Amino acid sequence: MSTFKAPKGTYDLIPPNSARYLAVREAISAPLRNSGYGYIETPGFENVELFARGVGESTDIVTKEMYAFETKGGDRLALRPEGTASVLRAALEANLHKAGNLPVKLWYSGSYYRYERPQKGRYRHFSQVGAEAIGAEDPALDAELIILADQAYRSLGLRTFRILLNSLGDKECRPAYRAALQDFLRGLDLDEETLRRAEINPLRVLDDKRADVQKQLVGAPLLEDHLCEACKAYHEEVRELITAAGVAFEDDPRLVRGLDYYTRTTFEFVHDGLGSQSAVGGGGRYDGLSEMIGGPALPSVGWALGVDRTVLALEAEGVELNLPAATSVFAVPMGEEARRLLFAKVTELRKVGIAADFGYGGKGLKAAMKAANRSGARFAIVAGERDLAEGVVQLKDMESGEQSAVGVGEIIAELEARLG
Repeated sequence: MSTFKAPKGTYDLIPPNSARYLAVREAISAPLRNSGYGYIETPGFENVELFARGVGESTDIVTKEMYAFETKGGDRLALRPEGTASVLRAALEANLHKAGNLPVKLWYSGSYYRYERPQKGRYRHFSQVGAEAIGAEDPALDAELIILADQAYRSLGLRTFRILLNSLGDKECRPAYRAALQDFLRGLDLDEETLRRAEINPLRVLDDKRADVQKQLVGAPLLEDHLCEACKAYHEEVRELITAAGVAFEDDPRLVRGLDYYTRTTFEFVHDGLGSQSAVGGGGRYDGLSEMIGGPALPSVGWALGVDRTVLALEAEGVELNLPAATSVFAVPMGEEARRLLFAKVTELRKVGIAADFGYGGKGLKAAMKAANRSGARFAIVAGERDLAEGVVQLKDMESGEQSAVGVGEIIAELEARLG
């Protein structure tokens, strides 16, 4: 046993299970790559203030969950708890918004970190794939991103997820709702920390998951009753575009999400097979975030989908992904001459795109065939001194058990034909 273990609330991705995570990342990003989104990668840590300003100082992420530290040079940094602020910071720093082609459409994939109470579906280190469309205020962009996420999930075989949709209004209509909500919250029996949060950002209280708080929020005023005409029209167009695309959704007037930067469109993907951690992804419009972090006005929209929770959702539905074989051919050499020849053949197979592995370590035939079987290979190439003297190798079908002699110079073409 090793002296060390993975830190609490984290996990290791290990073959063969890790192949599912790679497949999920590929499936989520595929519709984005097909829709004009370019890949972006940002550092795993950023200035603390980037998240304090963008995510919100009243959020649990900033006040309780962020891994913050001071460097030897005195800089205050934090491991990134989410992706949007980092991506927008990078886009602004690189002046992508000045290239004359708005919106700037970006996608990303990476690890994020939050100090939370570990439980199934909630980890201190987790993986997401995200997308951001920066610099345009257009209901079609909001609809596009929701449709692309729906497409990604359905391509994986998920069927029982739900899309929740709401509008959070904008700077014109939200102040009146904010005041009405604060008046309501002041009359409730809430703890001091929650009341303090209500004074900073009352919408955050609506996102409180505690049962005793939710019970008191039953009669809370709804944002949809305070939306201005512009926000109503914007939201209705988003709804119409999603509906026309054949994507089902549910209106949820209490959906607020957990970050301060959202405006207007907000949405969440939930899966009822995951228990309390039912959200598998979500996002929305964040028209004021660029100005919050020192940039120009750049209305934007985006989402992030959890790779970990998507894998759990697939398990909950019993969906088996059609994963490509890690190894199609396994070479088993018997003797030094066969070792050299088959190693060369394995190299040739890999060059023509066939996944191939080799019996390393000079194992005997029985042990080497066990290794071939464990690899999941469809075929095994076996060769010894007698085979080579006859100019052939033995090709064994690992499914049927059938074995036949194939000329040394013909084995590559034979395997290409059999594997298609």
